[in-house]
Amino acid sequence: MLKEDCFFLGTIVGKYSFKGEILLKLDTDTPSDYADLNSLFVTTSEGLVPYFIDQCRLHKSALLRVKFEGVDSESDASELIKKEVYLPLNMLAPLEDDKFYYHEVIDFYAIADDGKSIGRITAVNDAGPQALFVIDSAGTEILIPVHDNFIKKLDKKNKKIHFELPEGLLDIFK
Repeated sequence: MLKEDCFFLGTIVGKYSFKGEILLKLDTDTPSDYADLNSLFVTTSEGLVPYFIDQCRLHKSALLRVKFEGVDSESDASELIKKEVYLPLNMLAPLEDDKFYYHEVIDFYAIADDGKSIGRITAVNDAGPQALFVIDSAGTEILIPVHDNFIKKLDKKNKKIHFELPEGLLDIFK
């Protein structure tokens, strides 16, 4: 499985017991959606490796307590700490029409208030405190915060996002 065909689910943050259980910190608003997993992919130096699950249950707020097949000791579990965990894209829960996953809007066109094209969305940068749409506007990179107040309309069918932006925001990129 290639990482491009998956979405980031979370990070293994610790051990839970001497029997090899781990704690997985989920990167989701709805942890309960992932309480019944059968398998997942863990990053290794060789790429994504499937791990099959013996037991899986929610633990506190955004943690999943997982017992993997073949991980039977504290030392086995220790090797997995700080590893990223992924699931195939087809396991994402469907969203309402006015909602989107970041990977879905790549190649959408950004449209300004006046109906003119700003450019094509090439990425969503969520590495900082504020996620940003990265837009290619005739070779110039434009950054627009991913914020509900700026998104006027999401048109999935025509691959367009219509924005209502603060005055002067686009001027800083000229």
